[in-house]
Amino acid sequence: MAKRKTSDKTLVIVESPAKAKSIGKFLGSKYKVVASVGHIRDLPKSTLGIDIENNFEPRYITIKGKGDIVKELKKEAKSAVNVMLATDPDREGEAISWHLAHILGIDENSPCRIEFHEITKNAIKEAAKSPRVINRNLVDAQQARRVLDRLVGYQISPLLWRKIKWGLSAGRVQSAALKIICDREREIQAFVPEEYWTINAEFKGKGKVRSFSAKLTEENGKKIAISNKEEADAILEKLKGNTGNEISDSVCDNSADMAGYRAGEYVVSGIEDKKRTRKPLPPFTTSSLQQDASVKLGFLTKRTMFTAQQLYEGIDIKGEGTVGLVSYIRTDSVRLSEEARGMAREYITESFGSEYYADNFYSNKKKDVQDAHEAIRPTSVIRTPDSIKDSLTKDQYNLYKLIWCRFVASQMAAAQYDVQNIHIRNGSYTFKTTGSKIKFEGFMRIYEIKDEANIKLPELETGEILKALKVEGEQHFTQPPARYTEASLIKHLEENDIGRPSTYAPIVTTLSGRKYVSREKKTLVPTELGFMVTELMEKYFQNIVDAGFTAQMEDKLDMVETRGNDWKAVVGDFYEPFKTDLEVADQSIEKIKIEDEVTDEVCETCGKPMVIKHGRFGEFMACSGYPECKFTKPVLYRINVPCPKCGKDIIEKKSRRGRLFYGCVGYPECDFVSWNKPVNRKCPECGAIMVEKNLKTVKYACSDPNCGYREKE
Repeated sequence: MAKRKTSDKTLVIVESPAKAKSIGKFLGSKYKVVASVGHIRDLPKSTLGIDIENNFEPRYITIKGKGDIVKELKKEAKSAVNVMLATDPDREGEAISWHLAHILGIDENSPCRIEFHEITKNAIKEAAKSPRVINRNLVDAQQARRVLDRLVGYQISPLLWRKIKWGLSAGRVQSAALKIICDREREIQAFVPEEYWTINAEFKGKGKVRSFSAKLTEENGKKIAISNKEEADAILEKLKGNTGNEISDSVCDNSADMAGYRAGEYVVSGIEDKKRTRKPLPPFTTSSLQQDASVKLGFLTKRTMFTAQQLYEGIDIKGEGTVGLVSYIRTDSVRLSEEARGMAREYITESFGSEYYADNFYSNKKKDVQDAHEAIRPTSVIRTPDSIKDSLTKDQYNLYKLIWCRFVASQMAAAQYDVQNIHIRNGSYTFKTTGSKIKFEGFMRIYEIKDEANIKLPELETGEILKALKVEGEQHFTQPPARYTEASLIKHLEENDIGRPSTYAPIVTTLSGRKYVSREKKTLVPTELGFMVTELMEKYFQNIVDAGFTAQMEDKLDMVETRGNDWKAVVGDFYEPFKTDLEVADQSIEKIKIEDEVTDEVCETCGKPMVIKHGRFGEFMACSGYPECKFTKPVLYRINVPCPKCGKDIIEKKSRRGRLFYGCVGYPECDFVSWNKPVNRKCPECGAIMVEKNLKTVKYACSDPNCGYREKE
């Protein structure tokens, strides 16, 4: 800790005011906690900010608008007896501490840095007792990523502006992600469906047992493939045999040799009883949390991280005050501390019984990267989601419940199933059906697995002849690969070591904001512009968009952190061939003219059609008669639904925080607004306008909250 001249207080600097409020409560009167409000130094926005000729030395400046904060921090640091830098426990947080030390004149080799992974009283007090020096490897790893991203983005993006249009961008990870989306769309466009058939039957055993279904799987002991209707019809005729598929209530001799039964009869030729277990999933990493929140809650990645940050920094809980509810939310690790495991063990055994507890350990694929972090978990398992529900917003409650349940389930026993496979023969053909029954629910007591269900089969005997209620062929066609959703894209990026979890949210946001992709029913579809940019990048910057190259670069950047490799050497090795690619691209790419999108609106000044143009600050409408007529106005995205109050058009709008909502074009004279997208239908019960909900159980709902009318999809 750096020594100061006056005051007996220790200054603690964190990033956010919310975190400062939470931590200040725990440390007491001998400490003063203030916030830097994120980074205070960065590369300049207006220039490259990197001295390429001087071994890629960054030219940091104080961020515009942060002058007053820096002034106040210097004043507080000067009067404090000690200064502790308590930024987030990751590369970005370490870099912020390093920049703070530089600006405040603190020796980075002094024990000025404290680190904690959850905002609780014990964690904060223990961290304050154990300051350390700034980890320069972490700082250099962050600098390497920042410089590389700046070199790519600030040199390719202007090229795109000159050759295509203003406002485009390229990025080291962003461009690789866009190519992945475009490649999938190319697969879909090139896909040629192939016909195939299945034969399914509905059977009933003797007595009053219920019917069940089975699928034809084998012919003469080999897997069967049926290509067309003719093949399916021929098999159906053989299955009928010469008896017309007579129904028999008799039971064949229970022997291994089933050759003696009559043609056309369906006989139970084998029953296999097995045991199966399903182990719980590990606790959340940043990536798996983003994926699960997308699938189960319908959250976009940005929404997930915003809400998770609130849970981490602290929520005002009734009876407790402000407290962090979850551990640090940016982590690649599935490891749990002994304290966390003990907390889970005590809760599980007391709440469910010792048979529900399992001593589960989870290991990381990359053990040497950020393993100081734990997985994302609740800071106290005693704070069950329902016990603090009244203190949380709906989003906070849903995400906290997801994290809490996943953590507790990760330490519970595996679910156990009784599985039964039944084989049914008719001549050389074999049908198969599988049933399962949960014998012990284990972790599924609190963690729902959607694809698991009890499929109970009737009591049958080997050799029993079944009644075929229905045997029919069904035509199918092979399906193209599915488009990526946010969840599946994040999974692909993580599995292929492209980028890091903290970058996934801004990547998807940027691709959408640049109009490189659009969203269709939660899937990501590349636009014509997205294809155009990707094709240019593939031709001139192959390494940037190559997933394998991007993954190798991530490994090199990780080694700066884990082994102390020279970050400037990593950047230099990348930049030399990249510089050549830039020069070739600038000389070879000809100007690509993109026609302005003509709208059905006319200029208010001269009457000519209005067109959509792309400027420095986004899209706008301009007169097609430019430069003679310079009339412009904002783009209004109409949804072709009349306002229920005045009859004018409803348009898309964005709040100050960027959240999409819908309002009347006649504002402020008409004040109609809705967070949900209105549809051109009235509620059959009260007559109010209907809106889209897009929930798993509700497609449309009445806009009047007092009505409550809902429609399923």
